[in-house]
Amino acid sequence: MSGVSARIVLAQRGIDLEVSAAEGEAVAVLGPNGVGKSTVLQAIAGLVRPDSGRVQIGDEVVTDVQTGVFVPAHRRGVALLAQRPLLFPHLSVVANVAYAPRCRGVSRRAANERARQWLDAVDAGHLAERRPSQLSGGQAQRVALARALAAEPRVLLLDEPFAALDVGAAAALRATVRDLLRRESRTALIVTHDVLDALAIADVAVVIEGGRVVEQGPVRSVLTAPRSDFAAGIAGMNLVSGIAGPGSLHTSWGLELAGTGDVAPGTAAVALFSPAAVAVHTESPRASPRNVIATTIADVVLRGDAIRIRGADLPDGSLGLAADVTPAAVLDLGLEPGRDVFFVVKAQEVGLHAAPHRTPRTAPGGPSDVR
Repeated sequence: MSGVSARIVLAQRGIDLEVSAAEGEAVAVLGPNGVGKSTVLQAIAGLVRPDSGRVQIGDEVVTDVQTGVFVPAHRRGVALLAQRPLLFPHLSVVANVAYAPRCRGVSRRAANERARQWLDAVDAGHLAERRPSQLSGGQAQRVALARALAAEPRVLLLDEPFAALDVGAAAALRATVRDLLRRESRTALIVTHDVLDALAIADVAVVIEGGRVVEQGPVRSVLTAPRSDFAAGIAGMNLVSGIAGPGSLHTSWGLELAGTGDVAPGTAAVALFSPAAVAVHTESPRASPRNVIATTIADVVLRGDAIRIRGADLPDGSLGLAADVTPAAVLDLGLEPGRDVFFVVKAQEVGLHAAPHRTPRTAPGGPSDVR
């Protein structure tokens, strides 16, 4: 395994940016449609020649426009997993996964053994003898992941790999990818517009807008204190980190949030809920089955047709929780900075999700040095 760094310029597409991932690091590349996210992966994979720039994987320069270096895609040691599995329809599942080892000269028997190992690793061993036409979307994508890993890539490139799956299949495959990347310490870049992909899989987030990197840093920093329009849009959710319990999240400062989600108790997790789901009370509700969080109002800001009430920063230093209320509520309750209030949210509005265990690197100059 090895890290990757890329400087890519494509004038016709308006792309001029740099991205990198350290060895064993997972980086989420975020941004709206059409800003060049997938093109970045294609340039790293050798499927697109930049007008100028340089791509290095480990110690090897695989693209250098100035010196004329351009290593063919099949010799770069990368694997690209996209939205569509693109399995060979005439081959069995195990033959699909064995294809890459066979292309490298591995014997049929050894390649099939390796393929079955990777199928087991992605919980698809029972599908080995099926044809792609007999697979569901989630099953096919698991097989495609096993095929990518069987190629033993130095860098794994994931281009919206869960976008075409239903919610249940996406959550299951997301967990599989997360566990594999951690267990194998693999370097990966994942293009996505889904906050859950970034939270569950990545260490670092890079936000692209208009073909430029406008924000980068540890995932938590980017999603809790966004400095770009896109990050602010997808990170409008309240986010609380802690340790999962049975149907709940426990923070280091003693807060317990009830919620819903399939997260193993005792593991790192985050709770996500919308500011629109939060009610603001000036007195603590009595005998309430809902989550009640005491806070002090830090800010009151107009956001469209609603007023966003922002609480004080959380004890772990992350951005305070937010509630969206009506202008009438602000006036009736006298909501203003400095007032002590209670944020109340129903358990069914709180989603519990697994969170990365690894400590991400800090971007040069701080958590978010590119604005």
